[in-house]
Amino acid sequence: MADTTTKTAGQAIDERAVNAIRALAIDATQQAGSGHPGMPMGAAPMGYVLYTRVMKHNPRNPSWWNRDRYVQSAGHGSMLQYSLLHLTGYDLSMEELKNYRQWGSKTPGHPEVNHTPGVETTTGPLGQGISTAVGMALAEAHLAARYNRPDFEVIGHHTYVIASDGDIMEGVSSEASSFAGHHRLGKLIVLYDDNHISIDGPTSITFSEDVLARYQAYGWHTQRVDDGNNLKALEQAIQAARQEDGRPSLIAVRTTIGFGAPHLGGTSKVHGSPLGEKEARAAKENLGIDWPAFSVPEDVLTHYRRALPLGAEAEAAWQQLYRSYRKAHPEAAAELERVMAKKLKAESLAHLPVFSAGEGGIATRKASQQVLNSLAADLPELLGGSADLAASNYTDLEGASAISRDNYGGRIVHFGIREHGMAAIANGMALHGGVRPFVATFMIFADYLRPALRLAALMKQPVIYLLTHDSIGLGGDGPTHQPVAHLMSLRAIPNVTVIRPADGNETAQAWAVALRHRNGPVVLALSRQALPHLDVPADSVARGGYLLAKEAGDPQVILLGTGSEVQLCLAAKEVLEQEGIGARVVSMPSFELFEEQEEEYRETVLPRSIRSRVAVEAGASLGWQKYTGLDGATVTLDHFGASGAGDVVMDKFGFNVETVVAAAKRIIG
Repeated sequence: MADTTTKTAGQAIDERAVNAIRALAIDATQQAGSGHPGMPMGAAPMGYVLYTRVMKHNPRNPSWWNRDRYVQSAGHGSMLQYSLLHLTGYDLSMEELKNYRQWGSKTPGHPEVNHTPGVETTTGPLGQGISTAVGMALAEAHLAARYNRPDFEVIGHHTYVIASDGDIMEGVSSEASSFAGHHRLGKLIVLYDDNHISIDGPTSITFSEDVLARYQAYGWHTQRVDDGNNLKALEQAIQAARQEDGRPSLIAVRTTIGFGAPHLGGTSKVHGSPLGEKEARAAKENLGIDWPAFSVPEDVLTHYRRALPLGAEAEAAWQQLYRSYRKAHPEAAAELERVMAKKLKAESLAHLPVFSAGEGGIATRKASQQVLNSLAADLPELLGGSADLAASNYTDLEGASAISRDNYGGRIVHFGIREHGMAAIANGMALHGGVRPFVATFMIFADYLRPALRLAALMKQPVIYLLTHDSIGLGGDGPTHQPVAHLMSLRAIPNVTVIRPADGNETAQAWAVALRHRNGPVVLALSRQALPHLDVPADSVARGGYLLAKEAGDPQVILLGTGSEVQLCLAAKEVLEQEGIGARVVSMPSFELFEEQEEEYRETVLPRSIRSRVAVEAGASLGWQKYTGLDGATVTLDHFGASGAGDVVMDKFGFNVETVVAAAKRIIG
């Protein structure tokens, strides 16, 4: 009899604990007057099992290196995660849950990393969470291969995801999931909230594929749980997935969206709107939720808060292991601590290549390759590669091996032709910590990865983007591959630093800026064509814009250029000064960095007294007006390019000395 009573009590507390999540989701969305209660109500058992029975986490230290990562890929169901964080003891008060989706709260409409304790990544745009999780799993595998030693598994944790039908439909998740299966990232476990409902109605109106068969084809281990409320079945499936360490796992869990709501449950009406007072009351009665709104029964809270001592104990055991590891392997430990702290080696930037002015020239993509390889030996955290364009982007590290299913310790990542997946994976690598990801493709394909780049900016993640073939100067591939609006569109994204270097020396300095930058992505826009080397003063690129060539005599016009067009400005200056017109040349590799400078410095570069200004860039004119003003001019490109030799295309579209000189004379009058 005693055993039966204990079992019944255990079932009762489990049921009440799961319903506590549902109650908070109902309450928060009702109070906010908006939100998505359906997903948290249906997926509550999955979250409960993960946070209380499976995951290794310490609510008192959300930044513990060896914690398991949880990604709420279905970010619209944020109240599932917020409820679990509050219940298990993270620094997220009930007051914050009451302020769900309100100004200044820690509970925004979709989870935001660095904003809410315990949130590992910003999600909401569907497909990004599961794809970012692939990067987390890749970083874990790489660091484990690099730093673990026999008897010292100091890096060893899982990445768990709850993903929706929408996540599975998005193309980026297909790219990243294919990558994960190919690389056999066995510590990635995805619970697929298979509720058959999207905003427009049943998923059957657009979605009829066999998802498990698709993931099996990717190389994933797959399972199905037919009843999403069966806690035992959920836990058994997750534990089976944990045993499959040679393959990532997808567990399709059949749930009911808005579970418990008697009239709206199982329909799209509960997806993105509060239940309404009458339905909320009926749902609580149906579920046996008999406690007041925004409260948790004492026995339920005590049950959840066991996560606090269990988490502290788990971290303490790891800390003891790590102390022994540090003693046995001091050099490896010191390096691991440095990379996890995101600190550069003091000497890492001391040996950047210097390119002698006047001696030939190379494409800035080639200069970037030399710089990258000069840095690689000192910075083992540099990890990355190209979307199947390494031979054109020049991203391979000399003497380094590639990451593969048999070698997670490699430093080159072959992302395949998966630009969007590549960028999302890089976000996950950066969020995990311990690695500094760089990714590369042609600039034109920034269009394919922009959503993940935008999220990197929003999350302030320091991913380095090498975008080569940066203008119509690439030539014969024609307008399909020639970027026009891309520089300005990238500059328009908040918290993205775009640097378009004019030669090898600016490229070296650009890399230094990128590596020092910690609060957002940096884009290096690099040329395909060779560019002569310039005499670039130290730290000029860090200033964003600088005086490259001073005028002879009284200044009458300023020529501003970036990248390959700086050469045109220099040549035009010579012609103008032969005619007695004083011209200065300003190289402006980065708008963002220039705007960060003090006003006094900016005035020395672009004096207000010189109103005649010409901006020269083989891209859109939009945005240059803030530097040229109403009295200035631009030699830019507001139409698509054409196929032909790069120098011919540039000349035909007016990127020549004659056009720049004529523009300068016209505005001088």
